[in-house]
Amino acid sequence: MPEFDISVGTRIPVISDTHGLLRPEAITHLEGAPLILHAGDVDRQYIMDELTAIAPTVVVRGNVDRGPFGDSLPLTEVVDIAGHRVYLRHSIQDLDIDPAAAGFELVISGHSHSPGIHEEKGIIYMNPGSIGPRRFTLPVSMAFLTVTKTGLSPELITLTV
Repeated sequence: MPEFDISVGTRIPVISDTHGLLRPEAITHLEGAPLILHAGDVDRQYIMDELTAIAPTVVVRGNVDRGPFGDSLPLTEVVDIAGHRVYLRHSIQDLDIDPAAAGFELVISGHSHSPGIHEEKGIIYMNPGSIGPRRFTLPVSMAFLTVTKTGLSPELITLTV
């Protein structure tokens, strides 16, 4: 499990569903980050190369991540951020664990391209939406996790594209 010793006040960008498009509007929010979390559907190796050139990137495989590139990505990932456990899985419908029983504070997923944050049984569930090609009338969006003294505070943002 990757562990990141990140100080209080640090903002960690969370993205998903790039589908082979890393928008300049998103890059401005990624630069200077200590870590990037990506909830899958990267779609192209060059996107991973661009992201890892910006910051260490933790990514999970999405349904469009296929072939040798997709096979190299894990289906799930567990990340420890300043002592707070986060679970990543591309599709929330494929959730294969009980997050509370497993000791997670936050579950991050993508897939639907629909941004949202909700809490259920003490667990925060977050979908950052998509920074890739626009789908239907959904916004182009991403999220941040801010490390606080008591946990991780999620925030969604809409990108103007």
